Amino acid sequence: MNSDPDEFTRAFREEAPITPPQAARREAIARASLHFAKENARAAQGNENGIRLMERLRGYIQRSRSMQSIKLSHALMAGTSIAVIGLAILNVSHMPAPLPQLAAPESLPEPSEQAGLKKESDGRRAGDTKTDASQLAAAKPRQEKLTEENALGRMRSDSPSVALKSKDNDKSIVAGADALSDAEGKASGIVSEMIAPAPASQPVDMVQQGYHDQGRDKFSDIKTNPVKVTAEEPVSTFSIDVDTASYSFVRGSLNQNVLPQKDAVRVEEMINYFPYDYAGPADRAEPFKATVTLMPTPWNPDTKLMHVGIKGFALNGQEKPKSNLVFLLDTSGSMEESNKLPLLRNSLKLLTDTLGPEDTVSIVVYAGSAGTVLPPTKARDKAKIIAALDNLSAGGSTAGAEGIRQAYQLAEQNFDKTGVNRVILATDGDFNVGITDPEELKSFVERKRETGVFLSVLGFGRGNYNDELMQTLAQNGNGNAAYIDTLNEARKVLVEEASSTLFPIAKDVKIQVEFNPQTVSEYRLIGYETRMLNREDFNNDKVDAGEIGAGHTVTAIYEITPKNAKSALVDPLRYGAAETATGQGGEYAFLKLRYKLPNEDQSKLVTQAVTDANQTASKEAEFAASVAGFGQLLRGGQYTRSFSYDDVIALAQAAKGADPFGYRAEFINLVRMAKTAQGLEPLNP
Repeated sequence: MNSDPDEFTRAFREEAPITPPQAARREAIARASLHFAKENARAAQGNENGIRLMERLRGYIQRSRSMQSIKLSHALMAGTSIAVIGLAILNVSHMPAPLPQLAAPESLPEPSEQAGLKKESDGRRAGDTKTDASQLAAAKPRQEKLTEENALGRMRSDSPSVALKSKDNDKSIVAGADALSDAEGKASGIVSEMIAPAPASQPVDMVQQGYHDQGRDKFSDIKTNPVKVTAEEPVSTFSIDVDTASYSFVRGSLNQNVLPQKDAVRVEEMINYFPYDYAGPADRAEPFKATVTLMPTPWNPDTKLMHVGIKGFALNGQEKPKSNLVFLLDTSGSMEESNKLPLLRNSLKLLTDTLGPEDTVSIVVYAGSAGTVLPPTKARDKAKIIAALDNLSAGGSTAGAEGIRQAYQLAEQNFDKTGVNRVILATDGDFNVGITDPEELKSFVERKRETGVFLSVLGFGRGNYNDELMQTLAQNGNGNAAYIDTLNEARKVLVEEASSTLFPIAKDVKIQVEFNPQTVSEYRLIGYETRMLNREDFNNDKVDAGEIGAGHTVTAIYEITPKNAKSALVDPLRYGAAETATGQGGEYAFLKLRYKLPNEDQSKLVTQAVTDANQTASKEAEFAASVAGFGQLLRGGQYTRSFSYDDVIALAQAAKGADPFGYRAEFINLVRMAKTAQGLEPLNP
């Protein structure tokens, strides 16, 4: 055997180049070009399958860096051939050869399909590829039939997406992409990955199929309520809040073994998630009753908790008014995941089962456009309502503002003067077409609440959940907000608590507490940061506030520092003015509540003094305190000293009491999960 290196070199040089068969070469180019075009033609915003171009390039670069260096071998020449094919793919628009096995494009979706209606075509749901309004306008003139001869000519970088149908696998493939010239070099490293045939059991777009949004959840920036000096600022005023969205989102995060974002934790919503056995009013002449309890603070022995518990009057089945409900449903591409539109459909089916035969349901949907898919229909025709829900599918961009406008319009057209008129918005909050500014949407719902139409918001999904927008809509639309992470949560909100969710007994409920500087040196309100009001807002009936539903319980907790306590956080002023308290020396505070009846515009006033007589033991107040402690720990524990998760568990277990639905036991398990949860969600490849 001759081992002379020169002879090996001559052998390689004399060897004929490897030339793939023409048919195989053309098939490889066609497959890879269609795959590459499809990847780049996805509309990114609002679609779980649509990764933005820069995100794709970053992913390609990361994968290419992680690939091991390929050693030179006898396969070098074959690799060179593959690279040549890859370069041809990137410049495919210049090739005159026809694209094999391509059929005419499917017609573009009708407006009803954009709005979320299913249309069966070759076993595929309408709306799988997200198209915004501008793309639709550009693509409409191109609906003429494509032939195999002109298909490649349409695959230029300036062409809009055109849906093509492959005879090989009978699936829709998007052709035409905005190919960037500066991406060619970076993409060439993954050419072999792109043109390699996928296994028969996997779709060609395997990389895209597993994608979902991550890290785009949006929450309002919350500054924890500070300690106030009673002598300087004795009055605290805020709007009541019965929302529970924060607790459900926190639970969803912990179930993923991840601590929630700090601003996702609204302590008052954590507390108000649970029903409490407070004393209620004797009759409906008084819509609610307030109970005040003073108790030692679990995390500070030198302070006290002033616990305010409110219980609304509970309606029985015969007293419930008729309902005029408009389901406003987001059917855009971002709702395609299993914890979004499929969960939404099943949730509203549960609600439909609770309605009376004379209640009315309408359905408005929005995606790239908005429209009515179910006109006002009596709940006795339940099959028709459920069929309309089953016929929804996800696809398109998100014209949420137009959907809101049409939903209010439909509710007003079918307005029932003696019933409850409510729009129920179900969405992940990802608005990206039309009006998207929260302040502009806030102004719209503020004007619409004067019509007597209430607004409820149901949030779905993670990754691009826009809590900030949904809180804005609910708080200013005379409504409430909930987050649905499981079907059990949907049952809690829409079945077990249907009366408190749908039937308001008091609106614009405000609380004002005046603390007595003779007995209280400092105080702070735990939670309600997004619900604070000015002192003068309390008596102004034009200022909006929260709503209480039938049978609702609402809790507010202050931490107060008694006069001359050693743990005061603020030093007294050396040159401060003398205190001029006019209240009774034995009083800690004076509680005032204002509210309006649902159909009235003038508020009523309820008052109560807080004294030593309020220092009574209450297991309900102790459990609420355990939830308040947990919420504060999740937000950083600024005022909780050495209080720990274990202390929360011990306090909650001791005060759990009757727990017919298991909510309190679940809470204790969540605290245990928080002890070991990660601080940051790992990247989902």
